[in-house]
Amino acid sequence: MELFWLLSCIALLGSAYGCGVPAIKPAVSGYARIVNGENAVSGSWPWQASLQDRTGFHFCGGSLINSLWVVTAAHCGVTTSHRVVLGEFDRSSSAEPIQTMTIAKVFRHPSYSSFTNNNDITLLKLSSAATLTDRVSPVCLAASADVFNGGINCVTSGWGYIDAASKNTPSKLQQVSLPLLTNTECQRYWGSKITSTMICAGASGASSCMGDSGGPLVCQKNGAWTLVGIVSWGSSVCSPSSPGVYGRVTSLISWVDQTIAAN
Repeated sequence: MELFWLLSCIALLGSAYGCGVPAIKPAVSGYARIVNGENAVSGSWPWQASLQDRTGFHFCGGSLINSLWVVTAAHCGVTTSHRVVLGEFDRSSSAEPIQTMTIAKVFRHPSYSSFTNNNDITLLKLSSAATLTDRVSPVCLAASADVFNGGINCVTSGWGYIDAASKNTPSKLQQVSLPLLTNTECQRYWGSKITSTMICAGASGASSCMGDSGGPLVCQKNGAWTLVGIVSWGSSVCSPSSPGVYGRVTSLISWVDQTIAAN
């Protein structure tokens, strides 16, 4: 009996930090800059990473996809001199159990274009594995065959400007629920700039903004939060009436899988 109990505990521990199921439950209104967003529940987006320079300045977001790898946007220009901070919620607090990770290797998508923003994705391999906890655990990745239809509500999170004009940045992690758009709908706003490696969300009174770049757009699939988009670009004034544009994970996942397998 004791052996059975022990094996059960081991099995539970193994599944405790599976992808996409936060130990601390998120609370998202309307699901029930970020511009017009709200404070997240501390620790409820455990894959959210803050990319910082040596001075501790936050310049982009990212998502933990397993204990050794973080995904962000190519346009963030991450180098091995930057660092990845995991488990953070309130950037003004020094009391949080954060993990500050160094970056061993940076893999930018070879077909990324700064002119078109196509293939706006970079993978970061950490120098050592993150410790998975209630506040640090990976997001699930969308598979190439997955379909996320226009109109479904998803969530993006980050510490980006809450107002582009004043350049106000929040100390606490912000979140906002946004509807996905089809690419045809998105082209009504952005025309031919929208390509098959992009997915759009928003135009609903809220938006991502500068500093959110590289961060997650997650949708629920079979009860698990799944990375569907990577914050890429949008209105230069972060207008909440035009959609934000995200790297489309279903189109980029084969490169992700190949890169991780080879390294």
